[in-house]
Amino acid sequence: MQELKHYFNEMGIETFWYKAQLKQKSIEQAKTNLISLNNIVSVCENCDLHRTRTNTVFGEGNESAKILFIGEAPGRDEDKQGKPFVGRAGKLLTEIISSINLTREDIYIANTVKCRPPNNRNPEEKEVEACSDYLEQQIDLIKPKVIVLLGKIAANRVLKIDQPIGELRKKIFIIKPKNIPTIIFYHPAYILRSPKEKKKVWEDLLFLKSVLKENDC
Repeated sequence: MQELKHYFNEMGIETFWYKAQLKQKSIEQAKTNLISLNNIVSVCENCDLHRTRTNTVFGEGNESAKILFIGEAPGRDEDKQGKPFVGRAGKLLTEIISSINLTREDIYIANTVKCRPPNNRNPEEKEVEACSDYLEQQIDLIKPKVIVLLGKIAANRVLKIDQPIGELRKKIFIIKPKNIPTIIFYHPAYILRSPKEKKKVWEDLLFLKSVLKENDC
């Protein structure tokens, strides 16, 4: 898809027609296919973040995962590679899930927005809203049994509440109408900045294990 877009651009042909046709043909497929949904995201211009991105970062992992991790936004490394959580925070996340005998192939990882905000700033509410349908469709397609929100931004945006993350941890929230148990972890980037808080990661993992057990995962 990206090659076709570049071809049109090089030929000087307006890509509006191409984008409209792609969206029209793929929108129904996207409801049953993550690849088709990714194709739509790759040409999205719903907000100004498309102007500064290198790649969209759709998500990655097991398409039938029982656990869906949702972060806030791609960073520099993710923008370069088009994959979620590939920088230092991503490496720490891999270590965290491995401690409960899971690999990245067992889970699915996405973000509230699919493009990197300039200078790694927090995504604005209007940018999260512009991507909200994509995230909703990802959840519908993956059908996870448990959702883990990584960090305050993801928690506040998805749950639509404004509370400190310390007040949200070790609690179960139910995302309606899907009725999926949802819990909150500290973002791995926060742990990298505050290594003394590593104990809380283990507490979060123990809580996740109990939630997984309750939901027969």
